[in-house]
Amino acid sequence: MKNITFSADEAKIEQAREVARSEHRTLNDAFREWLEQYSSRRPTREEIKALFDRLKYVDAGRKLTRDEMNER
Repeated sequence: MKNITFSADEAKIEQAREVARSEHRTLNDAFREWLEQYSSRRPTREEIKALFDRLKYVDAGRKLTRDEMNER
C-alpha cells in the first residue's frame, strides 16, 4: 500500500473524522472506500443506454446543426 499526502481545510478534516468515528471506522478506511468508488465510476454501456432510454422524452424543439453541436 502506498502512502499519499493531501491538503485540506482543517475543519473539514475534523468533520470527516467525526463522521468516520460515528460509523465506527477510520478516516483512512473511508478514504479507501471513496477512492475505490471514484476510480471505478465509469458507466457501463448498459447504464448509458438506460439513461438515454429514461431521457428519451426530452425534446429540444429542433435538431441542432453540426456547428451548434460543436460550439464550445
